[in-house]
Amino acid sequence: MKICILPGDGIGPEIMAEAVRVLQALDLRCELEEALLGGCAVDATGEPYPEATQRLAKAADAVLLGAVGGPQWDNLPRAQRPERGLLGIRQQLGLFANLRPAILYSELANASTLKPEVVAGLDILIVRELTGDIYFGQPRGIEMRAVDGHQERFGFNTMHYSESEIRRIVRVAFAAARKRNRKLCSVDKMNVLETTQLWRDVANETAAEYPDVELSHMLVDNAAMQLVRNPKQFDVLVTGNLFGDILSDEAAMLTGSIGMLPSASLDADNKGLYEPCHGSAPDIAGHGLANPLATILSVAMMLRYTFAQEDAALRIESAVRKVLALGYRTADIYEPGTQKLGTRAMGDAVLAAL
Repeated sequence: MKICILPGDGIGPEIMAEAVRVLQALDLRCELEEALLGGCAVDATGEPYPEATQRLAKAADAVLLGAVGGPQWDNLPRAQRPERGLLGIRQQLGLFANLRPAILYSELANASTLKPEVVAGLDILIVRELTGDIYFGQPRGIEMRAVDGHQERFGFNTMHYSESEIRRIVRVAFAAARKRNRKLCSVDKMNVLETTQLWRDVANETAAEYPDVELSHMLVDNAAMQLVRNPKQFDVLVTGNLFGDILSDEAAMLTGSIGMLPSASLDADNKGLYEPCHGSAPDIAGHGLANPLATILSVAMMLRYTFAQEDAALRIESAVRKVLALGYRTADIYEPGTQKLGTRAMGDAVLAAL
């Protein structure tokens, strides 16, 4: 198993160190090689996704990422910003399917901002298309244009999807739903956007291939409301890049902390980039306070989806549940009566549970 390790920026190196320790403790045959992505890559090479990293990522079977970004790079030209490196690796590797589970561990029911009875037992999966939509559409830019007889700055982006792009991500979602509760909700804005009218049409057509899965549709504004009002009505949701970006972060917070949630971004052959859902948290970087559990759980997703190592994935997930059951918490999920741990100590606890 050849794995490209990209610690990234902010808390990335700290949480990655714990994830790598867990991976190595499983005694699997794997080859790990580290490279630069994001702001650290800009500082070292001038590029957020340098050529050396591109070569390593393409040669690897899977990529494990910490986090990218930070305020010190916010004023760089857009092409040099750390986030462009993340978009670049997704596009180059063809990672079109983003899987983001939102699972509320019973031990963390009180950590959610919603009432426990609303979120207890929450287990949903958001499938987000990752390489199309307005994030990649052309034309795009900011330029001077004549508006009402005078020149002013004009910003524009283009939302578009092809039928084949929609069909392949919807099929991923249907397949995921088949392995769960056989319910799929497709989220769009077809009452306003022609792009998402096509999305709904293609989803309906594709449903004929999966007669055992119940397909429903919901407008994105209603979906955002329903995720807060009654999130347990959902099993699998599928949507485009822009809507998925927003809804998956909303769903993450239902679980009490975005620091608990992993993600997978897959190509057509299940090669994947695995990363926690949270950002680089520059305010706590270097202080040993970050929660490494989302990155550790991302290792479990990597073993499951890319390497078909289900037993190893379950071992990691069971270890995390045991740590929570023992009352160990990092600061983001701490509550009175539990024991607060730092990043390294939480890694030690997971290793002990393994």
